[in-house]
Amino acid sequence: MKHLLTIAGSDSSGGAGIQADLKTFAAHGCFGMSVITAVTAQNTVGVTKIQNINPDIVAAQIDAVFSDIRVDAVKIGMVSQTPIIKVIAERLAHYKPSIIVLDTVMVSKSGFDLLEPEACSTLIKDLMPLATLVTPNLPEAEKIVGYEVESKDMMEKAAAKIIAMGPKAVLVKGGHLTETADDYLYANGKGEWYPAERIATKNTHGTGCTLSSSLAADLANGLSLEEAVKASKAYVTLAIKHSLPLGHGCGPTHHFVEMFKKAGFEK
Repeated sequence: MKHLLTIAGSDSSGGAGIQADLKTFAAHGCFGMSVITAVTAQNTVGVTKIQNINPDIVAAQIDAVFSDIRVDAVKIGMVSQTPIIKVIAERLAHYKPSIIVLDTVMVSKSGFDLLEPEACSTLIKDLMPLATLVTPNLPEAEKIVGYEVESKDMMEKAAAKIIAMGPKAVLVKGGHLTETADDYLYANGKGEWYPAERIATKNTHGTGCTLSSSLAADLANGLSLEEAVKASKAYVTLAIKHSLPLGHGCGPTHHFVEMFKKAGFEK
């Protein structure tokens, strides 16, 4: 069994963040561990408050895991402040995990800023060069490259610019495109499109967290980058198709569709 570590914020409603990551790891047959960077008060409607964790505690959590348990892959999610980003980068540079998937979480689905504006440059400078794969959506790609990314042509252009910032690969997610949900992978000097249908549902809370965690798990389980993107997109698409209409806002995706079916919980 592979051991995966998520470094991210906690979502009290269970649909995104640490909670979504651990569910996704389990659905892929991996043992999940966590380093909590922030505690958020949120539900399906939105985020109301955030308490960032002291950087020393973040470092201590990372050290506690790496000093005792083999880590086969790391997924990084919400890291909202410069001191937290710096300590994560420093500790990961020290431990050198072979797989790091960086989900550039910047704004919640409800529009709440999850990355302080001044911390964006630190994320680009300190974390991106450590990443095996970076997974920005279109608004995040815009913040990274500094111009609008609203079309497939612009996604290709943005991917090339992001690769120049140091990561080994970038997957620009097209969930914000108008008609499709196609993603664009750029690695080793070449790009490839991964088409996906747009599913008519508002219940997509945590899809970005879920995709990046699935990618980390698939890579740790031995899939190639291209195979991991294809498998993870299929996993997330199924989770969205069976998303859960919880709460009064955007409900979460269903991380355990296949397991529930096999157990007879879903007909």
